[in-house]
Order: sequence, then C-alpha cells, then structure tokens
Amino acid sequence: MRLRTGIGFDVHQLVPERKLILGGIEIPHDKGCKAHSDGDVLIHAICDALLGAAALGDIGTHFPDTDDTYRDIDSRILLEKVYALIKEEGFDICNIDCVVTLQKPKIKEFIPAIRAEIAGILETDTADVSVKATTTEKLGFTGREEGIASWASVLLSKQ
Repeated sequence: MRLRTGIGFDVHQLVPERKLILGGIEIPHDKGCKAHSDGDVLIHAICDALLGAAALGDIGTHFPDTDDTYRDIDSRILLEKVYALIKEEGFDICNIDCVVTLQKPKIKEFIPAIRAEIAGILETDTADVSVKATTTEKLGFTGREEGIASWASVLLSKQ
C-alpha cells in the first residue's frame, strides 16, 4: 500500500450581501466570502489537499475562476468532481484534518454538520474528517474580520 499526503489552503475576503458557506453548510452571519464560486474556503482547501496528494494539480487548474461555468457554483459540486478524480486514480481517503481561521462568527455548533456533510460527499466515515476552528486573537486580516482562511491536510492510500 502506498500512502500520499496533501495540503490545501484557501482564503477569501469577507463582504456584505454574500452568504457564508463552510463545508457546504450556510452559517448565519452578516458577511460572506467574495469569490467566483460560493467561496467555501473549507471545501476549497480540501479540494487542493486531495488534488495535491494525488499529484493532480490544484483547484484553479480544474475549475478556473475565468470560466463562467463555475460562477457562483456550490463548492460541494467541486468536491464531488475532485473526489471522482481521486477515485479514478485508485486512491482511498484515510483521513482529512482541517482548520478554519476566522474571528466571527463562532462555528463550534456547526462543526458536526460540516463534518457529516464533507464525509457524505467523500463517502467516508465522519470519524475520518476533522474540522477545527480558531481565531487569530484579533490579529491580521482574519482578526480584523476582513477575511477567512482554511487549511486542510489529507492522507490517501492506494493499493
């Protein structure tokens, strides 16, 4: 068995009049992510981590923001497409570990639903998907509530 790791990172500006979507779940907030798609930084980071582990490029290569096909697309669709690519290459997901960095809103109560949503799309057990949240103690762009960032790490296996 071969094991492969991948990391992903995404960041988006927070702006009024957009929905805040994390892990496919709408989070009540007065700002959302400015993006070509729905701006789900968590799913975007996971996509990049999966693609990286399989050496298949990055999310921008597969779903460029210059292509109107992906304008305002639900990022869960992107994750489904990435997962299909991973499966085509013969990879299985061992685990995913993620961190979302934002000052507000607090997302602790939404994490179980986020984990379940991601696990469902990736046909894996919820226990294999970790999602954590942290603030930057009011420092930097996330601390000033100007943006949101997410990191993801994945472990894939291949027979």
